[in-house]
Amino acid sequence: MSYDVVRFHRCRIMRLLPLLGLALLLVACQIPPRLTVVATAIPTPVDRRVYDPLVPTVLPAPSPVAATPTPTPAATAIISATTVLTPAATLTPTMPTEALAIRPPLQQGSARSRLGVGVPLNVTDFTFNEALAAQLGMGWYLDWHINQRPITAGGLQYAQLYAMRNRNIPLLRDPIARVAAARPGSLWLAGNEPDVIWQDNQTPETYARLYHDFYVLVKQLDPTAQVAIAGVSQVTPLRLQYLERVLAAYQQMYGKPMPVDVWNVHAFVLREERDSWGVSIPPGFDVDKGMLWEIEDHASLELFQQQVVDFRRWMAKQGQREKPLVVSEFGILMPAEYGFSPDVVSRFMTQTFDYLLNAIDPEIGYSADDNRLVQRFVWYSLSDTVYPVGNLVDAKTGHLTSVGETFARYAASLETSP
Repeated sequence: MSYDVVRFHRCRIMRLLPLLGLALLLVACQIPPRLTVVATAIPTPVDRRVYDPLVPTVLPAPSPVAATPTPTPAATAIISATTVLTPAATLTPTMPTEALAIRPPLQQGSARSRLGVGVPLNVTDFTFNEALAAQLGMGWYLDWHINQRPITAGGLQYAQLYAMRNRNIPLLRDPIARVAAARPGSLWLAGNEPDVIWQDNQTPETYARLYHDFYVLVKQLDPTAQVAIAGVSQVTPLRLQYLERVLAAYQQMYGKPMPVDVWNVHAFVLREERDSWGVSIPPGFDVDKGMLWEIEDHASLELFQQQVVDFRRWMAKQGQREKPLVVSEFGILMPAEYGFSPDVVSRFMTQTFDYLLNAIDPEIGYSADDNRLVQRFVWYSLSDTVYPVGNLVDAKTGHLTSVGETFARYAASLETSP
């Protein structure tokens, strides 16, 4: 039955009901308005094991991705940082998991101490433990939580991360106090991707207030703690504007510059477009488009390197050059069927590791670390069921994947070199 016929009969019925009045008659005859979906200020928490819109769900006939894809012209720039690169860890032959030796105790300040892994919780059929950490040879890790008793065997270090989401706001002072007492001198990350609407999802102004309260609390509890700003999802003009608004809001609210002990950023290559795949638009911004990177840009070494350089330049512009920088999350999220095979992922991983360990610049680097651009970094991830292509460990068996074996060989090759 057509919509016009339905509307006609509806109008006849309404005319037989004079007690309802003329107003109801007009409403019944009116064509229903188009539904408009308005994003809430803070989204309903998303179960990362089920769905996350970072990756497009429809892709027609993908072509294989090259080892170092060519970036889009709009994002291409010259990398001016001086780099000294060591050869990437070999990808072949594949080493059996049982042949990977347990690493010796980690020496602080070694190259391997810079090499970190993100460890998602409660999504695998195995439990992350010290034997697995030693098998991989990782130097530090985070799991997007705070923990009084993290795994620290063999010198492994742990970064506390307090998510700035509804469930944690107002600040949970007692759990923070217990962790601060148990783990003095820890690195605390004040949130996770506040610029992403399905992560911490805070406007710059709200995040500035939350950061202030968190920083003051942690420092009162443990003056030796180091507090890092939350990592924005990637380094683009839009995300740098977000951070500039955070700094400006903090200055306006508290009459002094925002104190940051350690700068922190993520370095994914994802699309910035409202209602599209990728990281969308930061909360509090009324634009609809930012950097329109494509799927084939996702594993671009050039774009990755450019983000690191751009962020260090931005830090220098803000008078923050003499602060350490950690890249606390990066990797490959796109599935293998989009062209991101284990070989492509492993190659990207080792090339980015080479860069992060060795890139220096005498003008924008951290002088206390021989002008290195980055002091520590975290691969995403140990094992995730939503984005498994970069997994170091199989979520079901707990055995190293081919990417994990490459990681372990790379870590072993570093030994304890500075």
